Amino acid sequence: MTATDGKKRLTDVANTEQLLRIIQSIPSPKAEPFKQWLAQVGRERIEETIDSELTIDRALETYLKKGYTREWINQRLQAIQVRKELTDEWKDRGVKQGKEFAILTDEITRAWAGLSTRQYKNLKGLKKENLRDNMTTLELVLNMLAEATTTELSKTTKPATFSEDKQES
Repeated sequence: MTATDGKKRLTDVANTEQLLRIIQSIPSPKAEPFKQWLAQVGRERIEETIDSELTIDRALETYLKKGYTREWINQRLQAIQVRKELTDEWKDRGVKQGKEFAILTDEITRAWAGLSTRQYKNLKGLKKENLRDNMTTLELVLNMLAEATTTELSKTTKPATFSEDKQES
């Protein structure tokens, strides 16, 4: 990696999962709070697989802690459902997750916002943050309308190829 002096230095790096595994292996009382937190999060995720409503409750609580209004949160949860219906439709039509989903999402965003998803994130000054989590209520509604319309068009016209799906978006 490049150091502050501009020279390349051999450096150990780890992704999030690897860091959490390292923390688990540290035999130190100072690591204990982190281990307890990991155990708590693991327990919560297991409970959420048993009762999926807990996942929604956790999302609601997280949005409230971030300062979002209940109106915005309700719109966001609806937007998640609309997006899920669209991606299910794309999967049914053979669209591949990842690059093809991103291309189609770009087309939809361009249609209602006049910008690609990347341009829109740049406009909002976002790096890794979720674009939809940084939309206003009106932006969420416009995006939902565009995605719901795309879903209905796909169900009606039944595109057989990715290119046909792209024309629908």
